[in-house]
Amino acid sequence: MTQSRREFLNQLGLAAAGMSLSTVFPSPTMASTDAKKFSFDISLAEFSFAGELMSGKMTNMDFPARAKNDFGINVLEYVSMFFNNKHTDQSYLKELKQRCDDLGLKNNLIMVDGANIADLDATKRQQAVEAHYAWVDAARYLGCSSIRVNFGDTSKAISGAADDPADEAAKTAADGYHKLLEYAAKSSMNVIVENHFGNSTDIDWLVGILKQVNMPNAGLLPDFGNFCRQRSKPETNDIKGIMGTKCIQEYDRYEGVKKMMPYAKGISAKTHKFDANGNETETDFRRMFKIIKDGGFKGYVGIEYEGGIMSMYNPTGGYLPSAEGIKATKTLLERVRTELA
Repeated sequence: MTQSRREFLNQLGLAAAGMSLSTVFPSPTMASTDAKKFSFDISLAEFSFAGELMSGKMTNMDFPARAKNDFGINVLEYVSMFFNNKHTDQSYLKELKQRCDDLGLKNNLIMVDGANIADLDATKRQQAVEAHYAWVDAARYLGCSSIRVNFGDTSKAISGAADDPADEAAKTAADGYHKLLEYAAKSSMNVIVENHFGNSTDIDWLVGILKQVNMPNAGLLPDFGNFCRQRSKPETNDIKGIMGTKCIQEYDRYEGVKKMMPYAKGISAKTHKFDANGNETETDFRRMFKIIKDGGFKGYVGIEYEGGIMSMYNPTGGYLPSAEGIKATKTLLERVRTELA
């Protein structure tokens, strides 16, 4: 797998909203107010293998077998960059689907990183919306229930530049999102948004967009690790510099997830490091999943271990290799699920 430095930089930042909600968001994986026993199924986000995928040691086609055979996980969440622009290649999709079917796996989600559907320029925004159509079609063919999209310009997020003015971006995000949701609705496909970078790390802003679009196939993908409102400038203009940036200002992750739960159609359980007791060092999982339980969530919780790729640029930082980090995250999720059942 080869790619230009610019492509790598752009993709790396991607590879990181008065109504009756029961009426507006009727989905089996949505937050629910019933008092049934708390549980959730565990899925695996492909970005957990980012280092291996970017280095060419693994391909998108290898993902299903790795998930099943190495970790006993049967539900998959893909990342668009690892398709290498083959998402419109029917023979490629057919082979990928066959591999999943042979292993008895479910394809649940494609995390799509690309053109900005919230672009302030109306022409560019429409082009971005239409560029996402092929991902909706690919997801439908593979049997997924959702694609995940972004609101904002990833190049700004990577460089540390300020995002578009929040008020203007809220209007354009709602416009682009609504148009994409209309297309996806034809395929009964959800289009969900992650708190990822820029304006979307302001959860009040993000939830406001969901309220504006008011469509049943809209939703959110709360990510435990993406609440940084402002990062330090990279010391060097390369991957190592980007990976070494520090969060200067952060939206409270527990309050953020609480606000996102009424719209949640999935959970991204991001992890980086673990202590001697197997707990994640940045997020109190028991506290977080108490919030998720109280929100009535029933659905998939995706393992997204980022320590593997971080270890490539900071080998002495205490990060586990990808396989060990994925296993540690799964063990932690299983423990918390049992404790809160």
